[in-house]
Amino acid sequence: MNSWLKKYIYLHLPAFKSRNFRLFFSGQILSLSGTFMTQVTISWLIYNLTNSAWLLGLNGFLQFLPTLILTPFSGVLCDRWSRRKLLMLVQILGIIVSFTLTTLTFLGFVDYRLLMIVAILGGFLKGLDMPVRSAIVIETVDDRADLSNAIALYSAILSSSMLIGPAIGGMLLATVGAKYCFLYDSLSYVIALLTLAAMRLAPTPKSNLSYNDTWQKLQQGFSYVYSIFPIRVVLLVLALNGLTGMSYVALLPIFAADILKGDGGTMGLLTAASSVGSLLACVYLSLRRQVLGLERLIALSLVIIGIGLIAFGLSRELWLSVLILVVIGGGGILQLTGGNTIIQTLVEDDKRGRVMSLYTLAVIGTQPLGNLLAGSIAQYIGAANTIIACGIICFAESVWFGGQLPLLTSCIRLKINSTKNLSKLTAS
Repeated sequence: MNSWLKKYIYLHLPAFKSRNFRLFFSGQILSLSGTFMTQVTISWLIYNLTNSAWLLGLNGFLQFLPTLILTPFSGVLCDRWSRRKLLMLVQILGIIVSFTLTTLTFLGFVDYRLLMIVAILGGFLKGLDMPVRSAIVIETVDDRADLSNAIALYSAILSSSMLIGPAIGGMLLATVGAKYCFLYDSLSYVIALLTLAAMRLAPTPKSNLSYNDTWQKLQQGFSYVYSIFPIRVVLLVLALNGLTGMSYVALLPIFAADILKGDGGTMGLLTAASSVGSLLACVYLSLRRQVLGLERLIALSLVIIGIGLIAFGLSRELWLSVLILVVIGGGGILQLTGGNTIIQTLVEDDKRGRVMSLYTLAVIGTQPLGNLLAGSIAQYIGAANTIIACGIICFAESVWFGGQLPLLTSCIRLKINSTKNLSKLTAS
């Protein structure tokens, strides 16, 4: 790499100075793009095979239900065991599931029941690995000062994956078929496994974990989150957004096929559009250095998502729907990454895994109910009216969160100042 370009990147994106983070970034962006490609492909195939909004919502519910159950336990495990080894185990399990689906699809043995089973297995894997992915970020940077940049870039991994995966998936669906989408996912798991194996991280102390100790650690995690006001409020607003603000994702196949009269390429375009907004928001957040003020961005994002959902529900033009989803995607990542950064800045290291598991639970765990609810309501009042109703609820959430801002800002400022004072005392 050109030395000038390298200095420029390291100045503005300091997390890339760390070899482990570079490996983590490259491997996960490929692996996650395959995961999101498979999610979009499964949803599209189920709707094409059944033409049922309810089954589409049920698939979303079943896909995320295992995540809801397993995520808290995963947080306990990654506070006690090697996070890299846990991630490698999940990649191996993912290879087995993905190659099985790919083989069956190439042989022609695929129906909506098989797709739902694979979606459930994928939910188990997400429940195991998402808290670990979030918690391991701090281990991949050599300098703790680069953590906020690493968190923003990790969000960029997610956003880029949601852009790359559905975009490539839409092209593959429209040209060579779903089986090659699943093949891409299978190969991406292998690459992610190799990059994790190449990372050199400090060893994690081994610990024997008993049944009673697991429940005790879970209770400690919940109690800790409840006692820290900023973390509690941020997790609550993220959970509400997962319930309503993200429910449009489950109904995208209906918009692509029925409302906008498109095909698999349209589905890929709509899914990729929100990821473009997410990626733009990530670029902004990766260049931002201040933690204070992110709470105001979260409040703004709720308003953006609310307006966007109402406009998307009313739109009947593809180009307009795509632009609206770009805005919604940007608002969504401002909220998720802002919340992640606030939480990771405030949380104590020995509780990081459990708290990040609750973060994952708030972001992902509420989506099963939201997907099922959206699919059920859309069966009666239509997908467009359902999305408009979700937008109105997001406005109500913004009013509530706005009332929490003064105290939330005060608590964050106090915590940051106390951390700075402690660092000065330690240095002296």
